[in-house]
Amino acid sequence: MNIANIRQLNAQVEQEAFFLHDLLAEVNTVMVGQKDMVERVLIALLADGHILLEGVPGLAKTLLIKTMAQAIQADFSRIQFTPDLLPADLVGTQMYNMKTGEFTVHQGPLFANFILADEINRAPAKVQSALLESMQERQITIGSTTYRMEDLFLVLATQNPIEQEGTYPLPEAQVDRFMLKVIVDYPKPNEERAIIDRMTGEALPEIQPVVSPQQILHAREMVRRVYVDDKIKNYVLDLVLATRDPGNNGLSELRPLIAFGASPRAGIYLVQASRAHAFINGRGFVTPDDVKAVAADVLRHRVIVSYEAEAENVTSANIVQRILDYAEVP
Repeated sequence: MNIANIRQLNAQVEQEAFFLHDLLAEVNTVMVGQKDMVERVLIALLADGHILLEGVPGLAKTLLIKTMAQAIQADFSRIQFTPDLLPADLVGTQMYNMKTGEFTVHQGPLFANFILADEINRAPAKVQSALLESMQERQITIGSTTYRMEDLFLVLATQNPIEQEGTYPLPEAQVDRFMLKVIVDYPKPNEERAIIDRMTGEALPEIQPVVSPQQILHAREMVRRVYVDDKIKNYVLDLVLATRDPGNNGLSELRPLIAFGASPRAGIYLVQASRAHAFINGRGFVTPDDVKAVAADVLRHRVIVSYEAEAENVTSANIVQRILDYAEVP
């Protein structure tokens, strides 16, 4: 792509991305702080991926996804995962009608645009699999009938880092299906004071729909057109390969700390998320800073640390940051 085409695409993206200002302004009438979490949910939405949030209760994870759904005029469904949950509680089931003598399908809460899977690690593996299958295949089978999911379909799953007793940790292969894993921290003191004022004062403002699902789907098409230079793609590949064989990438000290490196999905999601990050910032091309901005959230759950790393209190986030610091930037 020549410079003239890039400039033309950049101008088009800048114009197309303007609706995000209205969306963020409406979301922020309720949300206070948590800018990174809001941006990451927006990236997953625009890049057509799913997101795993990890944080203690009370950090507005439910409020954010519900508010986002209302502002986009989309269906919202919240599922509280518990040990006694069954797959049919998610996908739905066939019910026999005694009057007609026929079976009718009762669709479950997964048939919505925005799904909040709250504390996903509290449900057994067969329930987790039912959710993850719908995420990957974008379809649900009830009886002998297969139903396609909506084009606008986002799963936001949460994990509680405390109270791990009686939980069912997600297998690494299934965690890999999430585009991003975001660690949600406590708000800053001034933000928390604003939260107290807002939540203990008058009733929260009613969220108005400011964006349509069609606008989001159109924006996704624009995100796919955001230009990624070959040097950026090679940079992404270098980051992924460094997680698998750090010794051959000048990081031999990391070799005993990594049990398994990132899968090929990591490179795909890094490019997609970087494109979405560039689009949010009104650019029609990806820069190394876009890749750096999303790399930790794309890679942290794909790098499996060894027992030696655990003994030394080295986390996957530490390893990813070390790779980012060392990798040559184009």
